[in-house]
Amino acid sequence: MPDPAPPEDLKVARQILPSAGTMIGICTTLVGLVKLLESQVGGDSRADEVGGLVSVIFLASVILSYSAIRLVQMRPRLSHWLERMADLLFVLGLLGIAGLTLLFAYDQL
Repeated sequence: MPDPAPPEDLKVARQILPSAGTMIGICTTLVGLVKLLESQVGGDSRADEVGGLVSVIFLASVILSYSAIRLVQMRPRLSHWLERMADLLFVLGLLGIAGLTLLFAYDQL
């Protein structure tokens, strides 16, 4: 059975790479702000831990999308699978940060 044609351009992976990298920066800023507020106002919050976890999800998405782009010529099927996993993790990260925002809004975290 012949290999399928390689993905044309990996458009999704090429969009995920910079977007997920930006989201890591947003999560890092969020963690820093939460730590600053905790030290000034007092109290304990799990928001920094959740923000750190979400940033690791975005990091995995970055690594997978970068790998997909690099491997497209050598291993097209693997590249396509990596792109799909990067997309899935990116969406999970977005859901995580949206959930964190909701918890902030309702003072639950």
